[in-house]
Amino acid sequence: MLNMDKVVVLTGFEPYDDFLVNPSWEAVKAFGNEKAGLYNVKVFKIPLIYKEIKPTITRIIDDESLGALISFGQSYRPVISLEKVAINYADLTEAAVLYNCGTRPKDEILEPNAPIAYSTKLSIRKILNQLRKSNIPAEISYSAGTFGCNQLFYNMMHKLGSERLDIPAGFIHVPSLPSQVAKLQREKNLKLPSMNLETTIKAIKIVIETTLEDI
Repeated sequence: MLNMDKVVVLTGFEPYDDFLVNPSWEAVKAFGNEKAGLYNVKVFKIPLIYKEIKPTITRIIDDESLGALISFGQSYRPVISLEKVAINYADLTEAAVLYNCGTRPKDEILEPNAPIAYSTKLSIRKILNQLRKSNIPAEISYSAGTFGCNQLFYNMMHKLGSERLDIPAGFIHVPSLPSQVAKLQREKNLKLPSMNLETTIKAIKIVIETTLEDI
């Protein structure tokens, strides 16, 4: 029987810049209304709007009976990046890409009087090994940046920590889609790595299955 009282929550970000898609959401939404082991899976799209990220993830945590919480975002890296640390900081002073609301934070503290950083509660070393065994390139990353992905990561870990919710939770970056990289190459002559959607979906499935082993 399914454990109807607990859910595995996955989140992905809405598109940003002038893209029409975001690989984190395109991959995550494939798991909507799915089941993982004894748990139901729920998926949520996160707005890339500075003042909406915290209330959105707070509402999700308050409303759902969480068994696990795994959030995803897009990067321009060539591999699946398992983020180790979220920092209490937002800064886009020199960034070319802004939040969808146009916000450019400068030396902003995300949570006043809170820890400078939180570590992931996912077993990222175990996940890393499983991904590589499945021929999916992956790494452990020690910087989630200072943009929306780190903001979401920090906000969710602070909320869980403040309420002493001891569940597997963390953040993972996925590479861009080939269509996005082709667009950047055509329009800006940028040559960046990509990963097809099917591989990203396979990676997320492995992340879920490995995480459930710890519950």
